[in-house]
Amino acid sequence: VMVHLSKIFPKDTEAPAGGVDDMTKLSYLHEPGVLQNLATRYELNEIYTYTGNILIAVNPFQRLPHLYDAHMMEQYKGASLGELSPHVFAVADVAYRAMINEGKSNSILVSGESGAGKTETTKMLMRYLAYLGGRAVTEGRTVEQQVLEEIEKYKLGHPSSFHYLNQSKCYELVGVNDAREYLATRRAMDIVGISAQEQDAIFRVIAAILHLGNIDFEKGKEIDSSVPKDDKSKFHLQTTADLLMCDSKALEDALCKRVMVTPEEVIQRTLDPLGAAVSRDGLAKTLYSRLFDWLVDKINVSIGQDPNSKSLIGVLDIYGFESFKTNSFEQFCINYTNEKLQQHFNQHVFKMEQEEYTKEAIDWSYIEFVDNQDVLDLIEKKPGGIIALLDEACMFPKSTHETFAQKLYQTFKVHKRFIKPKLSRTDFTIAHYAGEVLYQSHLFLDKNKDYIVPEHQDLLSASNCSFVAGLFPPAEETTKSSKFSSIGSRFKLQLQSLMETLSSTEPHYIRCVKPNNLLKPSVFENVNIMQQLRCGVSIFEPLQNIFHYGLIPSNAHAMIQGVLEAIRISCAGYPTRRTFYEFLNRFGLLASEVLEGNYDEKIACAKILEKKGLNGFQVGKTKVFLRAGQMAELDARRAEVLSNAAKTIQRKIRTHITRNQFIALRTACVVLQSVCRGILACKLYERKRRQAAAVKIQKNLRRYEAKKSYNSLWESVLLLQTSLRGMAARNEFRFRKQTKATTLLQARWRGHRAYLYYKKLKRACIVSQTLWRGRIARRELRKLKMAARETGALKEAKDKLEKTVEELTWRLQLEKRLRTDLEEAKGQEIIKLQDSLHVMQTKIDEANSMLVKEQEAARKAIEDAPPVIKETQVFVEDTEKVNSLITEVEQLKETLQLEKQRTDDSERKLIEAQRASEESLKKLEEAERKVLLLQESLSRHDAGWIYAYG
Repeated sequence: VMVHLSKIFPKDTEAPAGGVDDMTKLSYLHEPGVLQNLATRYELNEIYTYTGNILIAVNPFQRLPHLYDAHMMEQYKGASLGELSPHVFAVADVAYRAMINEGKSNSILVSGESGAGKTETTKMLMRYLAYLGGRAVTEGRTVEQQVLEEIEKYKLGHPSSFHYLNQSKCYELVGVNDAREYLATRRAMDIVGISAQEQDAIFRVIAAILHLGNIDFEKGKEIDSSVPKDDKSKFHLQTTADLLMCDSKALEDALCKRVMVTPEEVIQRTLDPLGAAVSRDGLAKTLYSRLFDWLVDKINVSIGQDPNSKSLIGVLDIYGFESFKTNSFEQFCINYTNEKLQQHFNQHVFKMEQEEYTKEAIDWSYIEFVDNQDVLDLIEKKPGGIIALLDEACMFPKSTHETFAQKLYQTFKVHKRFIKPKLSRTDFTIAHYAGEVLYQSHLFLDKNKDYIVPEHQDLLSASNCSFVAGLFPPAEETTKSSKFSSIGSRFKLQLQSLMETLSSTEPHYIRCVKPNNLLKPSVFENVNIMQQLRCGVSIFEPLQNIFHYGLIPSNAHAMIQGVLEAIRISCAGYPTRRTFYEFLNRFGLLASEVLEGNYDEKIACAKILEKKGLNGFQVGKTKVFLRAGQMAELDARRAEVLSNAAKTIQRKIRTHITRNQFIALRTACVVLQSVCRGILACKLYERKRRQAAAVKIQKNLRRYEAKKSYNSLWESVLLLQTSLRGMAARNEFRFRKQTKATTLLQARWRGHRAYLYYKKLKRACIVSQTLWRGRIARRELRKLKMAARETGALKEAKDKLEKTVEELTWRLQLEKRLRTDLEEAKGQEIIKLQDSLHVMQTKIDEANSMLVKEQEAARKAIEDAPPVIKETQVFVEDTEKVNSLITEVEQLKETLQLEKQRTDDSERKLIEAQRASEESLKKLEEAERKVLLLQESLSRHDAGWIYAYG
């Protein structure tokens, strides 16, 4: 092998044959020496190696049970870092002791690329922390039959038969027994307090998600509609509904339809097959997300989380930088986080450390690094960053990925980190610190939109399974079918929270290394491992395998940049530093005599530290530099003095802040309410205007229909009346002709009186019958209206109503005819009475004239008679005649009085008859009105029946 002398590195001849357990102990710190040390230990199955406070774990791709049994955990319990061989248990124990003894929050950052063993390392960390917390993990026996029963219960099959599992084409791993892992998961659920019913519900939800992914859609009969594609899809749809304990039809509607609420009405629109598939995947993601959140909360409750705790241990599973053939919104977010964490590491480990140590004349070796602030400004800066432009594009309905890409081209055309490809109009390239990545923007807008679908919420909240319904508690109502939420902005906020969490914890690093790409044991590829040690780029897998021991779950993630540089940094470091003024102002109360003396600030700080027995610190030109844990010790002593005062100050400040927030919120609510009410008033006015126009159109149309119906009914009634009246006139003529020829005047009068009584009685009966039948008809009409909903009864109701109308019409005509006959009879009777009265008056006049003549004759006879003899006889005769005439006159007067009385009675009866006639006329008019109403109701029923079956 021919190599230039300048490229040859010296070899450490004094290094042990098995390598060193801490690479800071290497005499020659260079890449070949680090690589050789790792390879030597890997051959001996020593997969763990320290680099200062960083643990490097090389994946053995085989199980090493002797490294993780209970005996090994007992050995590392309470042991300091470096006392025993490097191990993941040692890192976990150091973090646990720091939290318990010093009250400090700690984070364990497990980084590495895919296949490096991050998940297994995280499991071992959690296993050891559970052991320290008093929860021992025990092994169990396999239950293959139980697994088969569960598969049959949830209607599962081979992973290749499920769309959500067959994308990677990897279904089995060498050395991994799925049945045992399933049983271990069940035991773990029992340990953390998940009941058997809850476990069954959890696996029902997971099985439902798998079946949900197998539902395919095709075009329906309507435009832009979709239905399950085939019987297989219908089977998975029904199975999903059974597992979630909801209605299958409601599930299908939730996947294939959307409800839009407008001020006028509620509109239901259908989704095309592509939209239904997106809805299906959205429902699956929502189910999985809610289930994951429930599990995290359950585990935190089980392990005794204290919301008021001031310290925690965060175990973080971290994933690497991504650059594939096709890079979409997911890779953009991952690499953005990678850039953010890189900057955090630069600021806290490289730039800030080196600048601070150099300024304060602290012994420190300078390390070159690349500042990536310009990349972060390109991505997250407001208002002109990529995320801000993406959110802006998502707000406009007509925006597309082409317009979004053109906006990026125009905004960043001179940015050195942004590159526009020559052969594409929608792709763009970002020059990350780890290299250039080409992104495809055609799905950026869709993936940035996170919609809360009310149909999914309503479906699952109404589930008969209490567990599923509990995952989807009732939400607040909204007038929109869905509410937009920016995933990119939320991701950015989570990343900011991550930075804050990292800044508040003491980090411990575990770097997982993948020795080969074949995923086989005993294969150590130098080039692959050296690339991982040089770059050390890592990033998180979202919310995967993240647990905490102490406070609450966190979205914190971190990154390790360069293991070789980290080795140098770990050799000398002071994580805590304070200026002399800040140190004295903060910790001067720990040694009040130092503050009372006339000491220089630097000397005073040194005296305080010496008095408290701290070692290893350094005093710079303007600051005090402390080793890890020393600040916590000083703060613990200071907190005892200031705790009561701090509580009072915090209470007042929180009250002030809360009041200011309330006032600002109230002002914003008033403004928002004013705007919303204005919009609602405009919409209400438009709705009323449209409603008034509709009412006017309906009124004119109904008037036309009513007039048309009335004309038709009037013509029919007129024809019927003409026929009935002709028949009644002929009958009356024959009746009167027979009566006139066969009866006398007195018989006719008595017969006429009986006839009048008969007519009155008959009319009363007819009126009573008409009223009673009208009441029955109205009752039948109400029954018919109630029965009109049933299609089969409409025709029968129509026929009955027609018969009822015909019967009432006939009754009406009969009543009118009887009334006419009664009026004619009364008129004839009045005429007869007037004739009789006239005859009697004539007789009375004749009797009066005869009386006058008799008196004159008597007077003449008296005058002509002899004076004595004949006077008496004439007087007597005249007196008798006069008396007889007087008697006759009196009789005639009595007769006249009787006739007058009869005439008065007849007039009174006539008046009563006219009143009765008027009442009958009113009743007839009322009957006619009811007939018209019945006819109109019948017409509406006919129209409804025609519309229903037309």
